[in-house]
Formats: sequence, structure tokens, C-alpha cells
Amino acid sequence: MAPLSLRTICIYGAGALGGTIAAKLALGLRERATVSVVARGEHLGGIRAGGLQVWEAQADSPLVAQVTATDNAAELPPQDLIITGLKGHQLDAAAPGIAKLLHDRTRVVMVLNGIPWWYFHRDEQSGHAERQMEELDPNGNLWRLIGPERVIGCVAYQGAEVINPGEIRLSNNGHFVLGEPSGEVTGDIETIAALLKQASINVSISPRIRDEIWSKLMGNAAFNPISALTRALMSDIMNNPALSAMVGQVMNEVRVVAEALGARLAISVDERLERSRRIGPVRTSMLQDLLAGKPLEITPLVGMVVSLGKLTGVPTPTSATILTLVTQLDRENLRAAG
Repeated sequence: MAPLSLRTICIYGAGALGGTIAAKLALGLRERATVSVVARGEHLGGIRAGGLQVWEAQADSPLVAQVTATDNAAELPPQDLIITGLKGHQLDAAAPGIAKLLHDRTRVVMVLNGIPWWYFHRDEQSGHAERQMEELDPNGNLWRLIGPERVIGCVAYQGAEVINPGEIRLSNNGHFVLGEPSGEVTGDIETIAALLKQASINVSISPRIRDEIWSKLMGNAAFNPISALTRALMSDIMNNPALSAMVGQVMNEVRVVAEALGARLAISVDERLERSRRIGPVRTSMLQDLLAGKPLEITPLVGMVVSLGKLTGVPTPTSATILTLVTQLDRENLRAAG
């Protein structure tokens, strides 16, 4: 098979993470590739008016990148590479738009927190290969229109927040982990990783991307919903003995479910808790969405811990309680937002 061509690249969902990737690709690749973004609302207007502005950690001035920006994927030609910056609960509605951008060789890098819809595709660890999860892909649109065979998984360790329309602030230097669902180190993934590195994006390849997914979920399944329920920063949560104990309980439930599905986590709960104490006064993405009146990313981060616990026979009582509470919080918050 011929090497993957990467002349056209679309970032579908150019929020905090997607916008950061788009800006770095546009500035780093310049004439070597055409970079476009799909965004919406005031953020789209800001990108069109002043470009994507990205404040890196401790920077005195922002990176500024001009990109083609639209809220209608049909306005763009088929793309060689699509990188999604959408959250898991936003993907179903976006599937038809993403599908419009596909050609025969298009690869789709999905930057997602939590359990992704393609999780069991070519999974040799769990005993559930090719299982589809209705909670994550309720109409089967993602599996049918995009196809798990196109997907490259991506776990992002990048603190980022949209602070004004078109303007993004990063809290750290960031690191992205890529992995094929099959675990293979293919020519495609090597080509994509090399391209990202050319744009000064810190990236590595994992042959066990599910391990990376669960390792990050240990933190997200705990801190995101607890921060939304309490409106507390991560540092405040860790300084509260009762809340930090609850964080540890959720992390342990995540670890046991992950291991029941064949994942191997490189870090213990105690080590993860100790690292969390050093993160500082960070506002989680779920808390950001709550305060903005947006729908919360509940199912990939919390709901799937409970669902996959049931699938594997692992009790998840703390996660189940938090799921009930944060689901009601989401309903009330959206009602108040109008």
C-alpha cells in the first residue's frame, strides 16, 4: 500500500484542544499541508476575525494562525487526515459531517477522554472484540458512517481552555499518545506522528492504547464529576480529606474494571493520588462546561465505568452514586441555561 498522503488536514471541533492542534499544524506545516477547522458559534467568529490565538504556558505573546474555518463540513473537500476535538457526547451528531470529509484512505485521529465508541474494535485483551456500545454510539452512526477501521486513538495530556472566542490558553506543554486499536505500529500512524512532531506537537505511539485510556480515566472519572458537583478546583478537592478519599475510591474502581478487561495500568492509585496533589488549582473540563451552561461529558467518563463494571462483574458503588448525582446536575444546569 502506498504511503499515506497528508496534504489536507481538518480539525473537526476546534475548541481548546482541537484549536491548539490546528494552530500548531497550520504554523508548523505552512505550504506543506492545507489545514482547516470545523467550529461553531462565537468561537468560529473569533477564528474568522483574528485567527486561532494560542497562549502557550508562560508565553509572553500568543501563536496566531490563519486557517479556513467553517461550521459546515460540506464546504470542505475530502481530507487525508481528520483530527476530532469533540467530546464523546458530541460525536453522534457530528458523524454525518465527518463522513462528508472521508475518502478511501482518510484516517481519523480521535482525541477523546474516557471510553471511546470504538474501544472493542480489534481488541484482543477483553474477550469482547467488535462489541458495539449503544451508550456511546446510540444510532450506530459512528460505527457505520466513519468506521472503527479508520480510527487512530489519541489520549491527550494537555491542559487548555478557550478564554475568548478564537483565543486559547494552555496550562502545560502537553503530550499526546497515539495508538491503533489493533496495537500495530502501522505506516499510517508513524506518518501521522512524524507530521505532528514537525509541527512541534509532543507525541508518542503506544502499542497498548487502551492502557493509556484507562490510566487517564483514573483521574477524569473522579475529578471531573466531583469538581462539577462541588465547583471546586483540583487543588481544593485534594486538600479536602473526605473528597480526596472519594477520588481514591473512584480511581480504584476504574483500575479494577480496566484490569478485568485486560488492561495493564502502569501507575498505582496511591501514585496517581500523589501526582494529583501536585497539579494545582486546575478547573476541570466538566466544571468549565457546567459554568458555561453546556451539556456535561458524563457517559464516556463516568457512565462507562459503571456499564463496563456490570459487564465484567466488578462493583462500582462510588462511581454509580456519582453518576446519579452528576446526571441530575446536568439536567438542572441545562434547564437553568434555557
